[in-house]
Amino acid sequence: MLRKGVFLGIKPADSDFLFLILNCFKKLKTNTGFKSGVTICFILMFNSAVFRKLEKNDFRTLTGIEAGMKSYQWVPLEMIPAFVKLRDKEVAYRIGRLLEFGLVKKTIMPYEGCKIYFKGYDTLALGTLTRRGLSAIGERIGVGKESVVYEGIYDGEPVILKFHRAGQTSFKQVTRQRDTGTRDHWIFIAGRAAWREHEALVALHGSVAAPRCVDYNRHVVVMSVALGCELSKTTVDDPDWFLDRIIEQVRKAYKLGFIHSDLSEYNVFVSPGGVELIDWPGYVTKKHPQADYLLDRDVKNILTFFNRKYETVRDNKKVVEYIKNM
Repeated sequence: MLRKGVFLGIKPADSDFLFLILNCFKKLKTNTGFKSGVTICFILMFNSAVFRKLEKNDFRTLTGIEAGMKSYQWVPLEMIPAFVKLRDKEVAYRIGRLLEFGLVKKTIMPYEGCKIYFKGYDTLALGTLTRRGLSAIGERIGVGKESVVYEGIYDGEPVILKFHRAGQTSFKQVTRQRDTGTRDHWIFIAGRAAWREHEALVALHGSVAAPRCVDYNRHVVVMSVALGCELSKTTVDDPDWFLDRIIEQVRKAYKLGFIHSDLSEYNVFVSPGGVELIDWPGYVTKKHPQADYLLDRDVKNILTFFNRKYETVRDNKKVVEYIKNM
C-alpha cells in the first residue's frame, strides 16, 4: 500500500505535444491506497511552478536539442532552429526560457551551444509517460549511484519509476563495464541503461520473479512494485527456503540466457510468497566472454550474505553447476 500525502497529480495539458502539469491539489482514488480527501504534497525533484509555465514550443525546443545531441557534444545555436523547425527568434526566446528554468545548459567555448541535462531529460520523459497513463509521482524511495527511484500511479495502479542516472557521476566506469552504445552524452548512457532494463524485464516476465515492465521512455522505466522488503533490510525465519528460492530464480534466468551480473542482498526482495530479483540494466547473456565469472560472482555474493547473517552453508561450485545444468 502506498503512503498517504506523498503524491503529485500530473496530467497532459496539450494533446498536440508533450505538455506536463503537476496538479498539486488532485485527490487520488481510494483504490490506490489513499483515503478520499487526502491533500497531495510536493516533492523536491519536480518544480510544479516551472511545469505550469512550460509551453508547447518549449517542449518542441527541448526535443530539438535532444535530437541535435546525437551529433554534437554541444548543439550549435545556429543549428538548433533546423532541429526544432521554428524561426530563429522563436528558438532564441525558448532557449532563454529553458535556461531560466534550468532545463538546458549553455556554453560559449569553443562555440555557442546548448545541451539538455537531466532536468530537461526528466521533463521530456515524464511528458511522454503522462500521455500514456502516468497520473502521479510520489516520494523518493531509493537513491543509488546510477538511479533514483520514486513511487507513482500509472493507469490507476501503484508503480515504481526508476530514473536512470548511469554516467552522471561515474561516466568512465560505466562506459568500461556496460554496453552503453556509441553515444557518449550522459543522458544517452542513462537512456541505454533504461532500455536494457526494459529489455530484460520484458524477456523475463512470466518466467522469472522480477518486476513487470509497465512502460519506459528515454531514461525512465515504469515497473510494478516489488513485493516485500529488501533482503538486506529484513530477517527471514527460514533462510534455507529463501536461499533456495533465489537460486531457483537465478537458474530460470540463466535458462533464458540472462545473468544478472550485479546480484546481491541489495537487489533481492523477499516476502512470505517468495522472492523478486530487481535491478537488471547490467545483465549479460550466456555468450558474454565473462559470463561464467559473473554468474559465479552473483552466486558467491548471495551465499556469502546468507552465511554471514544466518550461518547457512552452501558450496558455491555446486550451486553454480546446478544453475547451469538445466
